[in-house]
Parts: sequence; C-alpha cells; structure tokens
Amino acid sequence: MGKVVGIDLGTTNSVVAVMEGGKPVVIANSEGMRTTPSVVGFNKDGELVVGQMARRQAVLNPQNTYYGVKRFMGRKYPELTPESKQVPYTIRRDEYGSIKIKCPRLKKDFAPEEISAKILRKLAEEAERYLGEPVTGAVITVPAYFNDSQRQATRDAGRIAGLEVLRIINEPTAASLAYGLDQERSQKILVFDLGGGTFDVSVLEVGDGVFEVRATSGDTQLGGGDFDKRIVDWLAEQFIEQEGIDLRKADRQALQRLTEAAEKAKIELSGVSVTDINLPFITATEDGPKHIETRLTRPEFENLCGDLVSRLTRPIKRALNDARLTPVQIDEVVLVGGGTRMPMIKALVRSFIDKEPNENVNPDEVVAVGAAIQSGILAGEVKEILLLDVTPLSLGLETIGGVTKKLIPRNTTIPVRRSDIFSTGENNQTMVEVHVVQGEREMAKDNKSLGRFKLTGIPPAPRGIPQVQVAFDIDANGILQVTARDRTTGREQSVVVQGASTLSEGEINRMINEAAEFAEEDRQRRERIEKRNKAKALTDQALRRLKDVTLDFGTQFTSGYRRQIEALNAEIMESLDKDDERRLDRAQADLQDVLYELNREVRLQYDDEEDEGIFDSIRRTLVGDDDDDYPYTPRDSSYGNDYGTPRYPERQDYGQPQPRYDERRYDERQTYGSPAPRYERNDRYDDQYDEWEEDRPSPRSRRPSPEPRRYPPKDSDTYYTRDRSRRIPKENQWDEEDDDWF
Repeated sequence: MGKVVGIDLGTTNSVVAVMEGGKPVVIANSEGMRTTPSVVGFNKDGELVVGQMARRQAVLNPQNTYYGVKRFMGRKYPELTPESKQVPYTIRRDEYGSIKIKCPRLKKDFAPEEISAKILRKLAEEAERYLGEPVTGAVITVPAYFNDSQRQATRDAGRIAGLEVLRIINEPTAASLAYGLDQERSQKILVFDLGGGTFDVSVLEVGDGVFEVRATSGDTQLGGGDFDKRIVDWLAEQFIEQEGIDLRKADRQALQRLTEAAEKAKIELSGVSVTDINLPFITATEDGPKHIETRLTRPEFENLCGDLVSRLTRPIKRALNDARLTPVQIDEVVLVGGGTRMPMIKALVRSFIDKEPNENVNPDEVVAVGAAIQSGILAGEVKEILLLDVTPLSLGLETIGGVTKKLIPRNTTIPVRRSDIFSTGENNQTMVEVHVVQGEREMAKDNKSLGRFKLTGIPPAPRGIPQVQVAFDIDANGILQVTARDRTTGREQSVVVQGASTLSEGEINRMINEAAEFAEEDRQRRERIEKRNKAKALTDQALRRLKDVTLDFGTQFTSGYRRQIEALNAEIMESLDKDDERRLDRAQADLQDVLYELNREVRLQYDDEEDEGIFDSIRRTLVGDDDDDYPYTPRDSSYGNDYGTPRYPERQDYGQPQPRYDERRYDERQTYGSPAPRYERNDRYDDQYDEWEEDRPSPRSRRPSPEPRRYPPKDSDTYYTRDRSRRIPKENQWDEEDDDWF
C-alpha cells in the first residue's frame, strides 16, 4: 500500500500534509506555495489546469474556470440560494435535480464532485513528487456542520481522484489535533473556523492524549466569500448609480474582476485602515470605456458586513450551550481559516470569550496538519492518541403525520448505535417504508432526506401490533447504516445510507473511468508538449555550443559540424511545424549524436593541450596558432616552430636567454617521429643578412618561411641586439655564453 496523506479540501485554498519521522510536514506545490488555490480550469487548448495557473486565467476565461465548488457538493439545485448562483461560470440542473457545472470549452457538464476530484488529484501528485512514492490513501477534512450527503460527496470526490478515503474528519477537530499535540495539561478549547465558504465552531476537551469533541455547530453557507460578496455588491451599486449598468449581470469578465478586487481589498483592510480600488476599463459603452476608481475604509467595510458578523454569533452560543460550558470555562481559543485574520472577527471572539485568541498555529495550514496526524494514527505512526468525534446533526425517522422521530441527537460521540421500536399505521399492513432524515426541524419535510428503504414480509395484523426495531449505527467515519427487523418473524432489512450522495454508484464508476482516461490523455498531451520544448531547447543548446567551440578553436575546426547542426535544426523546426513526431525523434537523435561527436573532439583537443604544457596552452590561446596546419613541426617540441624563431618570444621579457639555432637541435627533433625539414644546399653567403642561405628552409617545405632576423650589413658601424631593443657598437665582442652582444 502507498503512502497516506492528510488533505484540507478548502473552498478557497487546499493544503496537503504528511507524517515524516513522527512530525507533520506541509508539502509545497510545484509553484513553491504551501497552499494551492481550489480553482480548476480548462485553457484555450482544452488542457486541464489546477491551482495558481487556473486562477490566472479566471478573468479572461471565466466560463471555463471554476472556484468555490465545495459549496455545491452534496446539494440539490433547489437548495441553492440566488446569491450562491452568482458566479462567472454557468450552473444548471439535470433531470434528477442535481447540480451540474457547464464547460463550454469541452462541451460537457461536470458534477461538483468531479471538479473537487481534480483538486484532490493535483494535491496527491504534489505529495507523490515530494515523497517519491505513490499516494493511495487520504484523510480528508470537511466542515463540522456538513451533513451526511455532503460527507458522502466528499468521499465520492476522493474515489473519483483515485484515492482511498480512510477517514472523513471535521476541520475543527483536525485543528485541535494540530494544536494540542504537544499539550500535556487538560484544557477546554474553542476552535473558531472561518474559511472561504463555510463556518464552524467546536468545543473540545483535550488531555492525556484524548481529544473529545463536546459540541459543534456552524453554517455551511457562510464564509470569507460572503464578505467578498458585500464589497462586490457595494462596487456594483456605486457603478449603477454612476453609469446605470449592473456589472454583475452585464459581463462575466467584469464580475470576475470585481470578485478579485474585492478579495484583495478585504485582505488589505486586515492590515491597513483604508484601501484604494482601481479597475480601469471595467466595461465600455457608446460614450467610451468606463473605469472604477474608489476608496474603501475599514469602518465602511465592517458596516457592510454587520449582518454577517451577527450570523457568526449564533453558532458560538449554540456550541457553548450544547457543551454545557460558559465562556469563562474556555481555556484557549484557536482561530482557523484565512477569514479569522479580519480585525472584526478577532474582536468578535474577544467579546464572547474575553481571551486573546491563540495565534501560534498557522490558520491556513493547521487543518491539513491535523489531517496528517490522523493519517499517522490510522497508520500506527502516532500512538497514545484517542480521537472522539461527534455527529453534527440529529438523525431520525419520519413517522405518522410527517413528524421526525430523533434517534441520535446532534453532538453524540461516534461511533454510536441507537435503536427504537416502531409499528404499523394501518390494519393488515405487510410492508413498512423507512425514511431516514437528518436535521433539527420537527417536520421531516424540513430536514435533509438521506434515503428510503422498505421492509416487507410483515404478517397481517391490526395496526400497532407488529413490532419493527429500527437501529441506527454510525461508525468512526461518520457513515450511517440503518437496520429494520421484524421482531415477530425475524425478517431483517439493512442498508448503508449512500443515497444521501447526489451521485449514484453507476455515475461514480463512470466518473472514475473518465478521470483515468482524462489523466492518461493529460499525460500524453503533457509528454508531447515536453517533447516539443526539449527539441527546441536542444536546437538552442546546439547553436550555443557551436558558437563557444568556434570561439575557442576557430571556424575551420567547426565548419563540418556547423553544416550538420544547421541542417538538423532546420529539420527539427520543420517537423515541429508539421507535427511529425517520428521525424522529430529521428532528427533529435541525430542532433544529439552530432553534439556528442563535437564534444568528444573538443575533449581530445584539450587533452593535447595538457600534453603540450601550460605555456603552450596560453600561447595557443593568445596567438591562435594551430599546429595541425604545420605537420612538419612536432607538437611536443619546445625548440621553436619557425626554424630559428623562438617559440616563446615572451621569455625575453623576463631576461631569459634566447636559444641559438644550430644543426644539433634539428637532429633532436628526429626523436619525436617528425620528419626533419628539407634544405637546399647553397654555399653562397648572403652579405645583406649576415647568414648562409643554407640556413633558410627550402621553398618546397610545406611550412611557409618565417621572416628572417634582419641585422645591419657587415659594413655598418652598429648592430642590433637580438630583441632589437637597442643598437650597440660594432667593436663590441660577442658573448657566447649569453648568446648576445656585450
């Protein structure tokens, strides 16, 4: 089995963490960020992009870029509010009343679970890249106030992503795990979790390795995005007053720009008291382009969100009442989620608990860290920790008259099993239908329907006589199983409530297969793009290498390679234009062979220079002399290559004597296996140059004759020194030892 990771699947951002060496580690994505935007999109080529790349294209491609999908998971289309439908992309309902997200680029519809599955797959791939091994299992967090349908939808998203969801854990519970891991003393913690799309508050008691959730409450339709929405509405209303245009309905791109500007303004107002909002060319009319240029202060922003803050207070009071605790009894307050950075949220918490919130944990990462700890508990890496979670909502049955009979009240510690006895409502009734609901309302129609099943084979009897025992069993994963048994006949009917999910088993299997096919298609497309990029990079590399070698060894050395490289580069570019992969592979392989041969020749040249010595290497670099053009001069010789002209003229700058030319030195050359130069015997003495003509090389020699040393005629009164730096009187004697005139 592969590695198990902890994933915080957030509305705005998602995080993945893993246990390493007994410690939780947050894994950074390929962009180097520890949080990944929960955004999925399809670019103009139909390619899937997830995270930051998808977020960048949101303005120019709003209909094919999806964010905030977590709010739609596990819900039916009639359950959506008009405000939640105001998104740049298109949401519609199918024939079963489920939510579908339209993708014009691919001309198909996606379920919210499919979009979330692509985010989970992205996080799993980042974890695989970091760990170097496959990731097959995951612990995924959900808001504590998610109902069973939304939890089932989250599990379905994990299955579509190819992950085995080992546990669904509440986000506040995960945060308490991360906070209380090193806490030894017993204390009561209030976890205030305000994320991008949901709000939860939980009260826990932590001590001696036991994490017990006392109560939980929240609002699954309240989050940081609602605060952004207030700024969007404020900007849109101002623009309507000035221009008479509603940007929320006129243009999808304008709505996306407003949303991004609102989020940026909200973040800035957490640190400063005033922010400027500038949106040039937000739209255009017959009068020309229109712009938004305004200023928003923190008091104005807090005034816009007054009712939202009031909605936050009700779950806090409910959680404290259910836990039977007073604010004075709370020892610590842990803030979770990016929305808790707003000053008015911190002020709200202080007003209730009268304590400074604990900010030792990173609110963006603490949930994923807790999920990783839970994965370590399941894998046996973390021991001596017991987690006791609760069910967030009451579970019951619909009875006669549509009344809800609660079997498991909210905030009951799980795992739990509860049962009750029911009977028939009519005479001679042989079948009963069990309708499972979840919620706090008294009437069943006002609660969330989780599923229905029938128990048949009941013996005919007057109403109220048959006894049917119905049992609810919730395991540690929060999965509900309902069993109905006729106590007279022993006939039993049980069902795992999976009908709560908006997807059927057949749809889930189809999405799993499509995800696998889509992943394979994406992999092939990515490999094809990488191959094209590598081919272009290889052509650039070949040209750079050719230029460097030409500067070092000259054009004559690289002329043959230049023709081959230029021809292969042209073939590669042509195959790229025609999308001929077979020809591209062949040309790419040939170009790599040519580069290999070129590099081998360069290495041989450097090896020869090392044999010559350091001074020869310096001279060849400065002078540019190439001995290959003069085969009669041995490379290893140090006696001069100009037949009398010293090879190292720079030696004279250091006062070193210049070697004399004599026949013996040419004889020494024979020992290196090089042929000796040929000479014309001519006994005539050249009076002008003061030397015998026989000392000069024959014109038939393959090496050109060097310029002879020119001395004054014999009848001159002076002579030049060897280095021609000064003239000396003729009567001075020749010093045989120093090879120069006195």
